[in-house]
Amino acid sequence: MQSVSDKILMRIRRKGHGQAFSSKDFLDIGSRASVDHALSTLTRSGVIRRVTRGIYDYPKVSPELGGQLSPDYDSVAQAIARKNGVRIEPSGAWAANLLGLSTQVPAKIVYLTNGTSREYWINGQKIAFQRVGPKELLPKPGPSTLVVQSLRHLGQDRIDDTVIRQLRDRLSPSDCKALLRDARYTADWIFEVLKKIVAD
Repeated sequence: MQSVSDKILMRIRRKGHGQAFSSKDFLDIGSRASVDHALSTLTRSGVIRRVTRGIYDYPKVSPELGGQLSPDYDSVAQAIARKNGVRIEPSGAWAANLLGLSTQVPAKIVYLTNGTSREYWINGQKIAFQRVGPKELLPKPGPSTLVVQSLRHLGQDRIDDTVIRQLRDRLSPSDCKALLRDARYTADWIFEVLKKIVAD
């Protein structure tokens, strides 16, 4: 019979390097005490690392750069949100970065949330959860939220054919199909841009 540690390690490896998680992600495998013990053992052995209180990751490694890479900040933020039972949406410059519209990581990565406003420092990078009203969050997390938040960040005057083409190229057919449905209650100008993105 596999141990709790073996089962956790198998799941971690299946998800791949760069993914972040907390003990709550494994409570279907064992008790809280057994999961915490397994994560502690895997941390001491160097298989995973602790990136902040209660959050771990399966780090990517680059021999050329001398070892472990920085954590995947979006994966860490998502793990924190799952741990705390809240919703988050990447906002502003960070949403644009995740979609490839910008290569610059902002000094402060901002996520909108229905939970408590709070800031975290992850490997020297500030991640902020900013509480907003329910109407400021889309009904479902996913690509639609990234697109809408990116457009809000860029502003109406900075949306041109190049941006529309870049966004269209980043979205799958199913993403495009969901886009107008998920974002139908956004600002009128954003909705008009969305229609151009999904147009054939």
